[in-house]
Amino acid sequence: MINRVKTFSKFLLFFVLGMFLLWLTTRSFGEKEIQELKLLIKNANVQVVVISTAILLFSHYIRALRWKMMIQPLGCNPSSSNVFFSVLAGYFFNLLFPRLGEVMKCTFLSRYEKVPVDKLIGTMVAERLVDMICLIMVILATILTQIDRVGNYASELANQLRAKLNMTPLSWGLTISFLLIVIIFAARLFKVSKNHPKLFKLKELIKGMIEGLTTIRKVRHLKLYIFYTGAIWICYLASIRIGFYGMEELQILGWVPSLSILTFGSFAMIATQGGIGAYQLAVQKTLVLYGINEVTGLAFGWLLWLVQTVMLFIVGPASVLLLFIFNKKSNKIET
Repeated sequence: MINRVKTFSKFLLFFVLGMFLLWLTTRSFGEKEIQELKLLIKNANVQVVVISTAILLFSHYIRALRWKMMIQPLGCNPSSSNVFFSVLAGYFFNLLFPRLGEVMKCTFLSRYEKVPVDKLIGTMVAERLVDMICLIMVILATILTQIDRVGNYASELANQLRAKLNMTPLSWGLTISFLLIVIIFAARLFKVSKNHPKLFKLKELIKGMIEGLTTIRKVRHLKLYIFYTGAIWICYLASIRIGFYGMEELQILGWVPSLSILTFGSFAMIATQGGIGAYQLAVQKTLVLYGINEVTGLAFGWLLWLVQTVMLFIVGPASVLLLFIFNKKSNKIET
């Protein structure tokens, strides 16, 4: 019951924050600007929207292939369709509740491919670490290619990070002490006897997660894994770049503004549930740096967000259904 309350509280907090940010983006707009915003979204080039959506779907398929490569060292060779549908289902559930999708995609794949959930969670954590490294590289590329425009943004983020790390000696002492306690506890836990079933179960759970986390070292075709990783982010970038052709006012923009939107949009997707409010605001403020007025910038932010969100609300539930149908036909579900 307590966990449900906490989950709902997190969802409500992110949702309220998103609504506030949506209000923030339009508070200075009059009736004329609101109508213009609606027309820009309504008149967007449908063909461009379809192409952009297809590129995003393709990026999710590549992500599924990459995840499959991390699962194979665990002694399992899941079908690409099961991994792909699990990934899409995970993205969908992430729209509903914070981080629920990460658990659900591991749960679905574990059910249909008989891979331990704890090991799948370990591979998922490893994936997130790889994505974090890629995001840092994207941020550096953004700064290096347009320091004059985004330098202030980067400076503000750096100052905030520095402020968070500027702890007092007491805080550092408590943090180090806590880490030592965790290490000592973990060391003793791994020596526990099988006569303690609950502790032994916890020990096995941690071992499974560690095994999944270290699968990246055992990937057979590392060059292909790196290629898939780069392709995922190139697809993200291309979907934004092609998306510019959806609005006449933005067709003059190129790859560099796309890189900026990818950078700040990635942070925005983390800030609120499904990126609602935060993503639109991030795209709007980023495009202002390139001389685009706020109404057009906000309209494009809405367009990108709607493309991603509507797509997931369609393919997510469909993937859950297809997982059941495909695996029922192949007799993978225990009866």
